[in-house]
Amino acid sequence: MSGLFAYPKQAEFDRTLPKNKIYEHSGANTRLRDLFVEQVEKIVWRYKLAPETINLAAKPGVPEIQVFAIQLKTSELHRDVLRCIDGAIQFPIIFELTHGQGAEARSQVVGAYKRPSETDPASWVCSDYFESVWTPAAAVRASLPLALDLGGLYEQLLRRLAPVIARPGEPLHDLVARAEKVTAKEREVAKTEARLAKEKQFNRKVEINSTLRQLKAELQSLTAR
Repeated sequence: MSGLFAYPKQAEFDRTLPKNKIYEHSGANTRLRDLFVEQVEKIVWRYKLAPETINLAAKPGVPEIQVFAIQLKTSELHRDVLRCIDGAIQFPIIFELTHGQGAEARSQVVGAYKRPSETDPASWVCSDYFESVWTPAAAVRASLPLALDLGGLYEQLLRRLAPVIARPGEPLHDLVARAEKVTAKEREVAKTEARLAKEKQFNRKVEINSTLRQLKAELQSLTAR
Protein backbone atom coordinates (compact mmCIF):
# COMPACT_ATOMS: atom_id res chain seq x y z
CA MET A 1 0.00 0.00 0.00
CA SER A 2 1.45 3.37 -1.06
CA GLY A 3 -0.05 5.57 1.67
CA LEU A 4 -0.38 8.45 -0.82
CA PHE A 5 -3.69 10.25 -0.38
CA ALA A 6 -5.48 13.01 -2.26
CA TYR A 7 -5.68 15.65 0.44
CA PRO A 8 -8.38 18.33 0.07
CA LYS A 9 -7.40 21.48 -1.80
CA GLN A 10 -8.70 23.66 1.03
CA ALA A 11 -6.10 22.05 3.31
CA GLU A 12 -3.16 23.19 1.15
CA PHE A 13 -0.54 25.17 3.09
CA ASP A 14 2.52 25.05 0.78
CA ARG A 15 5.13 26.80 2.90
CA THR A 16 8.79 25.99 2.31
CA LEU A 17 10.59 25.42 5.60
CA PRO A 18 14.26 26.53 5.76
CA LYS A 19 16.31 23.54 6.86
CA ASN A 20 18.53 25.66 9.09
CA LYS A 21 15.52 26.97 11.04
CA ILE A 22 14.47 23.40 11.86
CA TYR A 23 17.79 22.14 13.13
CA GLU A 24 18.55 25.41 14.93
CA HIS A 25 15.20 25.18 16.75
CA SER A 26 15.88 21.58 17.77
CA GLY A 27 19.49 22.18 18.81
CA ALA A 28 20.82 19.65 16.29
CA ASN A 29 24.46 18.62 16.53
CA THR A 30 26.96 18.79 13.65
CA ARG A 31 26.26 15.22 12.51
CA LEU A 32 22.52 15.90 12.23
CA ARG A 33 23.08 19.20 10.42
CA ASP A 34 25.29 17.36 7.95
CA LEU A 35 22.51 14.82 7.33
CA PHE A 36 20.10 17.65 6.48
CA VAL A 37 22.62 19.17 4.07
CA GLU A 38 23.63 15.88 2.44
CA GLN A 39 20.22 14.18 2.16
CA VAL A 40 17.52 16.88 2.03
CA GLU A 41 16.90 19.14 -0.96
CA LYS A 42 13.74 20.88 0.25
CA ILE A 43 11.04 20.62 2.94
CA VAL A 44 7.53 21.88 2.14
CA TRP A 45 4.68 22.07 4.64
CA ARG A 46 2.13 20.82 2.09
CA TYR A 47 -1.11 20.35 4.00
CA LYS A 48 -2.64 21.37 7.29
CA LEU A 49 -5.45 19.01 8.25
CA ALA A 50 -7.43 20.92 10.87
CA PRO A 51 -11.08 21.49 11.87
CA GLU A 52 -11.21 24.65 9.75
CA THR A 53 -9.70 23.00 6.64
CA ILE A 54 -11.31 19.54 6.48
CA ASN A 55 -14.30 19.93 8.80
CA LEU A 56 -13.24 17.22 11.26
CA ALA A 57 -13.21 17.90 14.98
CA ALA A 58 -9.93 17.95 16.89
CA LYS A 59 -9.27 15.27 19.50
CA PRO A 60 -6.96 15.26 22.53
CA GLY A 61 -3.46 14.65 21.18
CA VAL A 62 -4.56 15.32 17.60
CA PRO A 63 -5.51 19.01 17.30
CA GLU A 64 -4.22 19.00 13.71
CA ILE A 65 -2.34 16.69 11.34
CA GLN A 66 0.46 18.13 9.22
CA VAL A 67 1.67 16.70 5.91
CA PHE A 68 5.29 17.50 5.03
CA ALA A 69 6.76 16.85 1.57
CA ILE A 70 10.53 16.27 1.59
CA GLN A 71 12.48 16.25 -1.68
CA LEU A 72 15.57 14.11 -1.20
CA LYS A 73 19.06 14.44 -2.67
CA THR A 74 19.75 10.77 -1.92
CA SER A 75 17.73 7.58 -2.24
CA GLU A 76 17.47 7.19 1.55
CA LEU A 77 16.76 9.49 4.47
CA HIS A 78 18.16 8.88 7.92
CA ARG A 79 15.32 8.66 10.41
CA ASP A 80 17.13 11.07 12.75
CA VAL A 81 16.22 13.81 10.26
CA LEU A 82 12.53 13.00 10.70
CA ARG A 83 12.94 12.84 14.48
CA CYS A 84 14.47 16.31 14.38
CA ILE A 85 11.52 17.70 12.40
CA ASP A 86 9.02 15.94 14.65
CA GLY A 87 10.78 17.44 17.65
CA ALA A 88 10.45 20.95 16.22
CA ILE A 89 6.75 20.73 15.28
CA GLN A 90 4.21 20.15 18.06
CA PHE A 91 1.68 18.28 15.93
CA PRO A 92 1.39 14.77 14.43
CA ILE A 93 3.11 14.71 11.03
CA ILE A 94 2.82 12.49 7.96
CA PHE A 95 5.92 12.70 5.75
CA GLU A 96 5.92 12.22 1.98
CA LEU A 97 9.49 11.58 0.79
CA THR A 98 10.30 11.95 -2.91
CA HIS A 99 13.50 11.04 -4.74
CA GLY A 100 14.26 11.58 -8.42
CA GLN A 101 12.73 13.81 -11.07
CA GLY A 102 10.05 13.54 -13.73
CA ALA A 103 8.92 10.05 -14.70
CA GLU A 104 11.69 8.55 -12.53
CA ALA A 105 10.46 10.22 -9.32
CA ARG A 106 9.37 7.85 -6.56
CA SER A 107 7.63 8.57 -3.27
CA GLN A 108 7.38 6.92 0.13
CA VAL A 109 5.09 7.83 3.03
CA VAL A 110 6.57 7.71 6.54
CA GLY A 111 5.05 8.39 9.93
CA ALA A 112 5.45 7.69 13.63
CA TYR A 113 2.76 7.47 16.28
CA LYS A 114 3.25 10.89 17.87
CA ARG A 115 1.42 11.89 21.01
CA PRO A 116 1.78 14.09 24.12
CA SER A 117 3.93 12.55 26.84
CA GLU A 118 1.97 11.05 29.75
CA THR A 119 4.51 12.46 32.23
CA ASP A 120 4.88 15.87 30.58
CA PRO A 121 1.94 16.95 28.40
CA ALA A 122 4.02 19.88 27.09
CA SER A 123 6.38 17.47 25.30
CA TRP A 124 5.66 14.89 22.61
CA VAL A 125 6.90 11.33 22.15
CA CYS A 126 7.23 9.31 18.94
CA SER A 127 7.16 5.61 18.22
CA ASP A 128 9.41 3.96 15.65
CA TYR A 129 8.83 5.18 12.12
CA PHE A 130 6.58 3.14 9.84
CA GLU A 131 6.81 3.42 6.09
CA SER A 132 5.06 2.51 2.87
CA VAL A 133 6.76 0.95 -0.12
CA TRP A 134 8.31 3.28 -2.69
CA THR A 135 5.86 3.99 -5.52
CA PRO A 136 5.88 6.25 -8.61
CA ALA A 137 5.36 9.81 -7.39
CA ALA A 138 2.82 10.36 -10.17
CA ALA A 139 0.68 7.39 -9.10
CA VAL A 140 -3.03 7.98 -8.60
CA ARG A 141 -3.68 8.96 -5.00
CA ALA A 142 -6.38 7.28 -2.92
CA SER A 143 -9.27 9.16 -1.36
CA LEU A 144 -8.85 10.00 2.31
CA PRO A 145 -10.37 7.33 4.57
CA LEU A 146 -13.65 8.25 6.22
CA ALA A 147 -13.33 9.37 9.82
CA LEU A 148 -15.47 11.01 12.49
CA ASP A 149 -12.68 13.25 13.80
CA LEU A 150 -8.99 14.04 13.36
CA GLY A 151 -8.00 11.37 15.89
CA GLY A 152 -9.78 8.71 13.83
CA LEU A 153 -8.21 9.98 10.61
CA TYR A 154 -4.71 9.95 12.10
CA GLU A 155 -5.24 6.41 13.35
CA GLN A 156 -6.28 5.21 9.90
CA LEU A 157 -3.33 6.90 8.21
CA LEU A 158 -0.91 5.21 10.62
CA ARG A 159 -2.56 1.79 10.43
CA ARG A 160 -1.90 1.78 6.67
CA LEU A 161 1.82 2.27 7.34
CA ALA A 162 2.23 -0.28 10.16
CA PRO A 163 4.42 -3.26 9.18
CA VAL A 164 1.98 -5.73 10.77
CA ILE A 165 -1.71 -6.30 10.16
CA ALA A 166 -3.96 -5.17 12.98
CA ARG A 167 -5.71 -7.86 14.98
CA PRO A 168 -9.49 -7.62 15.38
CA GLY A 169 -10.29 -4.82 17.83
CA GLU A 170 -6.61 -4.04 18.44
CA PRO A 171 -6.18 -0.41 19.65
CA LEU A 172 -3.64 1.72 17.81
CA HIS A 173 -1.21 1.96 20.76
CA ASP A 174 -1.20 -1.86 21.05
CA LEU A 175 -0.62 -2.23 17.30
CA VAL A 176 2.27 0.23 17.45
CA ALA A 177 3.84 -1.53 20.45
CA ARG A 178 3.54 -4.91 18.70
CA ALA A 179 5.01 -3.51 15.48
CA GLU A 180 8.02 -2.18 17.41
CA LYS A 181 8.51 -5.60 19.02
CA VAL A 182 8.34 -7.26 15.59
CA THR A 183 11.03 -4.93 14.24
CA ALA A 184 13.28 -5.61 17.24
CA LYS A 185 12.71 -9.37 16.96
CA GLU A 186 13.51 -9.31 13.24
CA ARG A 187 16.84 -7.66 14.05
CA GLU A 188 17.56 -10.39 16.61
CA VAL A 189 16.77 -13.07 14.03
CA ALA A 190 19.05 -11.46 11.44
CA LYS A 191 21.95 -11.18 13.91
CA THR A 192 21.51 -14.79 15.03
CA GLU A 193 21.41 -16.01 11.43
CA ALA A 194 24.64 -14.14 10.77
CA ARG A 195 26.26 -15.74 13.84
CA LEU A 196 25.13 -19.17 12.69
CA ALA A 197 26.59 -18.66 9.23
CA LYS A 198 29.99 -17.70 10.69
CA GLU A 199 30.19 -20.37 13.41
CA LYS A 200 32.49 -23.34 12.66
CA GLN A 201 32.12 -25.48 15.79
CA PHE A 202 29.32 -28.04 15.56
CA ASN A 203 28.23 -27.79 19.21
CA ARG A 204 28.00 -24.01 19.00
CA LYS A 205 26.04 -24.24 15.73
CA VAL A 206 23.51 -26.52 17.48
CA GLU A 207 23.11 -24.01 20.33
CA ILE A 208 22.74 -21.03 17.98
CA ASN A 209 20.28 -22.93 15.81
CA SER A 210 18.16 -23.69 18.87
CA THR A 211 18.16 -20.00 19.79
CA LEU A 212 17.22 -19.11 16.21
CA ARG A 213 14.24 -21.48 16.25
CA GLN A 214 13.03 -19.90 19.49
CA LEU A 215 13.37 -16.39 18.09
CA LYS A 216 11.47 -17.34 14.93
CA ALA A 217 8.69 -18.87 17.03
CA GLU A 218 8.44 -15.65 19.05
CA LEU A 219 8.36 -13.62 15.83
CA GLN A 220 5.60 -15.81 14.42
CA SER A 221 3.58 -15.32 17.60
CA LEU A 222 3.96 -11.54 17.33
CA THR A 223 2.84 -11.44 13.70
CA ALA A 224 -0.07 -13.87 14.07
CA ARG A 225 -3.49 -12.26 13.69
